[in-house]
Amino acid sequence: MDDTVRSTKIIFISISPILVGWLAIFIGVYGITPTVVFKILFSDVFSSFQPGDIPERAIIMDIRLPRIILAGIVGASLGGSGVVLQAIFRNPLVDPFILGISAGAAFGCAISVGFLAFLPVQPMAFLWAIVAVVLAYVTARTQGEISRLPLILSGVIVSAFFTALVSIVKFLVDPHKLQSIVYWLMGSFSLSDWRLVKLAFGGIFLGLMPPFLMRWRLNVISMGEEEAKSLGVNVKRDRIIFIACSTLAVATAVSVCGIIGWVGLMVPHLVRMMVGPDHRILFPLSLAGGASFMIVADTISRTITTFDIPVGIITALTGAPFFIYLMKRGGKEAWGV
Repeated sequence: MDDTVRSTKIIFISISPILVGWLAIFIGVYGITPTVVFKILFSDVFSSFQPGDIPERAIIMDIRLPRIILAGIVGASLGGSGVVLQAIFRNPLVDPFILGISAGAAFGCAISVGFLAFLPVQPMAFLWAIVAVVLAYVTARTQGEISRLPLILSGVIVSAFFTALVSIVKFLVDPHKLQSIVYWLMGSFSLSDWRLVKLAFGGIFLGLMPPFLMRWRLNVISMGEEEAKSLGVNVKRDRIIFIACSTLAVATAVSVCGIIGWVGLMVPHLVRMMVGPDHRILFPLSLAGGASFMIVADTISRTITTFDIPVGIITALTGAPFFIYLMKRGGKEAWGV
């Protein structure tokens, strides 16, 4: 790949969240001009310039801006977690949705909302997400060395198991809580506010910062366990750290917006095809790419019709054809490695 072209792609992906986020502010049922947006944003930085109590201010500062930022944070979480899990399992078909992490976190959230309202949603989501990924890993190990097919099958089994548990919760829960659980499970940013933005940023920052600082180790681990050990890397310790951090990030994302699948599968592949498999570059660009993709998907979900479509539906409609495309290409070429 030509260095100039590659550098251009890196720069474009890096700034894409800012570009699509800025454009998303103007898109909606209620049209807002750039002049008004500048005026409102400027007034919040310099309190002496107040545009008055106008509807546009509430739309931008209380509805669109926190929703766009939250979508970007969640997208970065799913994109970054997908890269990490694909590297440590040396399996390009792995993502948080397929491994069962999202389903486990969803069960924890459903339990908290339905029966244990006195317990915070986030710790419950993290606990059951850990349980899910451990079950998937242990189940795959029963076939010997971890490989692609056993891992995918174990993830499907674990996801189905926790999905069934969520169904039991929905059957037993109070009807007034059932509606919120069902809508939440489809994945949506419709309830976004600044409190959720702060909550998501804290949990996802703690989950993604260690992998970001250790991303060079992903290159070594993806070479194979024996090669990594020969280079002095403690594979078991690093694998636990990466899985725990990814699980924390995904569990936090699920707890604030519900289950949103396919992002952790699609984004790393698209970025890898553009810039190559070096995780020192691939990981941060997958964060940016995931944020951009999620902002675009959420913008479509809230503007394509007169009502708000759950964003999980949009990502599934794009993810399934992309998965088929990867399967059709097959081989290492499809994975960009």
